[in-house]
Amino acid sequence: MPNEEQQPAEQKREETLLESIASIASVLAVGLFVMTFIFQNFEIPSASMVKTLLIGDHVLVDRVTLAPQSKWMPLVHYRQPHRGDVFVFLKPGWPDLFLVKRLVGLPGDKIHLRNGILYVNGVQQNESYISKPGDRDENGNIREYQEFRDDFPMYPPPSFYSSEDVPGVWREDLPSHIQGEDLVVPPGKVFAMGDNRLDSLDSRFWGFVPMDNIVGRPMFVYWSFETPADQINKQTVGDRIGFAAHVILHFFDETRWKRTLHLVK
Repeated sequence: MPNEEQQPAEQKREETLLESIASIASVLAVGLFVMTFIFQNFEIPSASMVKTLLIGDHVLVDRVTLAPQSKWMPLVHYRQPHRGDVFVFLKPGWPDLFLVKRLVGLPGDKIHLRNGILYVNGVQQNESYISKPGDRDENGNIREYQEFRDDFPMYPPPSFYSSEDVPGVWREDLPSHIQGEDLVVPPGKVFAMGDNRLDSLDSRFWGFVPMDNIVGRPMFVYWSFETPADQINKQTVGDRIGFAAHVILHFFDETRWKRTLHLVK
C-alpha cells in the first residue's frame, strides 16, 4: 500500500502573479495587433450608403485585403481594389475623417451620370441598390432631378452649390479631367460615390480618392442600432452621454437584430 502521506511525483505548478500578468499582456497585445492592422470596427454615421448600410450599422472592416502589399507580411492575401467594392478610406485633405462609399471608377475609367444613371466607359451600369431621381423618400415624396448631382460631370457647378459643397480646389481641378461628356479617373486614384446618390457628398463634390487613402473593406454588420439621422451633429459631452444612456435603456427593443451578421456587398 502506498504511503497516504507520499506526495505525487508530479504536481501541477501554480502560476505566479508575474506569469499571469504576462499571459494577459500577451493576449491584449495580440488583440491590439489584430484590431489595429487586420480588423477594425466602424460605425455608419450618415445615410449616404442607404440601402446598403444604415445609420447605426456597426461593421467589421478588413484592413488587409485592399491595403498596399507589405514585404513583412508575404503570406497575407492582397488584391487590387475592384470596381463595385464598398470600401473605407480617409477623405482627401482630412487625415482623421474616415468615409465609406462604393468604388465606381478605377484609374483610366471614363465615367458620367445622366439623370442619376451611371455610365462607365460608355456602358450603363446595373445598380439596383442606388437611389435616383424619381424615387420616393421615406415620406413618400418623389425626389426631383438636380443638376451636377444627377448629370455629372458638369462645369461649372450650379450656383446653388456653395464652396462648402464643392471646395475651390475641386472646382479648379475638375475641368482638367473632363473629356467630352466623361470624367477620366487619373492614375493612382479612384472615384467613389454613395449608394444613396441623392444624399451623398462624394467624389462628385470633393474629387478623387488616392489609392494610398484606402483603409479596407467592410465585411459584415456585427450590430445595428436605430440611430437618429441628426446624431452625427450632436458632439457635446452631454449629447454623447445622453445617447449612451439611451442605447443602454433601449438596447433590446431598438437593436436591428435582423441585420446581425448581414454581409456588406
